Amino acid sequence: MTQQSSDSANESPLLKRDSDARAETGAAVIARHAKLAPAGPGVYRMFDRDGQVLYVGKARHLKKRVQSYARGTGHNNRIARMIADTAAMEFVTTKTEMEALLLEANLIKRLKPRYNVVLRDDKSFPFILIARDHPVPQILKHRGARNRKGDYFGPFASAGAWGRTINTLQRAFLLRSCSDGYYEARTRPCLLYQIKRCSAPCTGEISEEAYGALVDEALGFLRGESDEVKHRLRALMEEASDAQDYERAAGYRDRLTALSHIQSHQAINPRTVKDADVFAAHQEAGQTCIQVFFFRAGNNWGNRAYFPRADKALPADEVLEAFIAQFYDDKPPPRHILLSHEIPGQRLLAGALELKAGHKVEVLTPQRGERRELVEHVRVNAQEALGRRLAEHASQRAIYARLAERLDLDEVPERVEVYDNSHISGTNPVGAMIVAGPEGFQKAQYRKFNMKGEDLTPGDDYAMRQMLTRRFSRLLKEREDGDGEHWSMPDLVLIDGGPGQLSAAHEVLEELGLADITLAAVAKGPDRNAGRERIYRKDKETLLLEPRDPVLYCIQTLRDEAHRFAIGAHRTRRKKGITASPLDEVPGIGPTRKRALLQHFGSAKAVSRAGIADLESVGGISAQMAKTIYDFFHERG
Repeated sequence: MTQQSSDSANESPLLKRDSDARAETGAAVIARHAKLAPAGPGVYRMFDRDGQVLYVGKARHLKKRVQSYARGTGHNNRIARMIADTAAMEFVTTKTEMEALLLEANLIKRLKPRYNVVLRDDKSFPFILIARDHPVPQILKHRGARNRKGDYFGPFASAGAWGRTINTLQRAFLLRSCSDGYYEARTRPCLLYQIKRCSAPCTGEISEEAYGALVDEALGFLRGESDEVKHRLRALMEEASDAQDYERAAGYRDRLTALSHIQSHQAINPRTVKDADVFAAHQEAGQTCIQVFFFRAGNNWGNRAYFPRADKALPADEVLEAFIAQFYDDKPPPRHILLSHEIPGQRLLAGALELKAGHKVEVLTPQRGERRELVEHVRVNAQEALGRRLAEHASQRAIYARLAERLDLDEVPERVEVYDNSHISGTNPVGAMIVAGPEGFQKAQYRKFNMKGEDLTPGDDYAMRQMLTRRFSRLLKEREDGDGEHWSMPDLVLIDGGPGQLSAAHEVLEELGLADITLAAVAKGPDRNAGRERIYRKDKETLLLEPRDPVLYCIQTLRDEAHRFAIGAHRTRRKKGITASPLDEVPGIGPTRKRALLQHFGSAKAVSRAGIADLESVGGISAQMAKTIYDFFHERG
């Protein structure tokens, strides 16, 4: 891929943009860019006068596409507004239109332009991984890049669906779920063996060959060979029963029951759909819901509803097309994708996904039979999910309107940031920011702040000062640079505390030139009773809401969510501190050598006091490594 700019061969229009408000925008600007636009396939980006990306698009012929914008007529209101706001353009050429489609989806998902359909996907899907980087394979949950050796199965629509499935698989196939380090350190079977969730290969309760057979059975089941696996287990159960080995027969019976349990908890078990994702879109009141169901190896792995950000004028088929391209930007596509609407670029999308997946991908809109019934079922789910969201949104917006009235805000707050911090006598201090609005919590924008001071005390406002300084200094820098995450400015900031914390927060914002942001502090009432919270604001009377006031409940919910997030972040940091060892910092010391040293000396402190000769006596520690360990501790001292 190559990148070109119509301003200069070496300089981005972002660097040359005029920061003056008089910078030219509109069709005339686009016409100038069109003269130098490449003729082949690629991706174009439109920027406003502040350097923010307005739109990312693909084209088979970039020059013709840009010229169509330059005409300035025949466009709908959305495109007309976009053209009027455009101050600069950039182009990236690709070899094929399929590559352009994949690049467009990646850029839209990363940049979130104002005029594109944007997938709001704040968390990756969980997979089941049977890891193959150890002689005794491990079954575990996996998210993110698939760079560990093993077999991956999924995706699962939620952690709950994954948890139920993997627990049942453990009962059915007795595979270990412990980490390699825990496995190596075992000297007797753990509790999972006692409750028949693991066959305990760690202590030799089962041979590696027999354990390998269990792994093969699990792989067969997950690949859709459930009937064959059940038939084999049933035969083994009958064989054990005939031999009057009733304990072994009961074990096979329990495993069969567990396998049946998986399929009985799946609401839909289609006969003709083995490996497919089913998408259905429903539009109402200017919003779109896209419901996705996942089927792998004939198993239903759950469903999830999405509400992409899109212009109200866009029809469902265009929203669906843009959504699917972004959806598979970081996920492997299945062999079949079933849709509720025919989309304009159906063949192009299928080709792009084949290029990405390395296998044939069919994108279909079923017209009859079981597949059509399945798509209709998913569409009904989309309609119901959007109905629930609209009802919740109307109720939530009404509460936020009342919140604005009580706190004397000019408008209903669209972005509320809530700050809290957590520490124990100043140790492992962590600050937390959550973001919410009329549409609910925006968890993708939650942030934690590891406090750098170790002299915090309960009630101290230093943590609040540090947290707000870091957050708003970063926001100002990103705005000045014109890049980064570019978070929006909050309409309201709530902090957990009283007048002292409120005063500290105001001082921070005033120093940064942001004194116009509305601040409020929420403190628990007498005896710290929930329902008697006091709300402090600068130069205004303390606000005490009625215990049953929905606005008070809203504020309590926001504060409690911030507290939950802060406590979780603090526990994670404290746990890391507890498990940390000086040996982790010694070059060349991995888990095996660390374990050998601790088993020999008993503690890291004893290792640090040992002489070179004593260190050499430990198995796996060479003379050179013993010197490295000795020098590490003594040079530090």
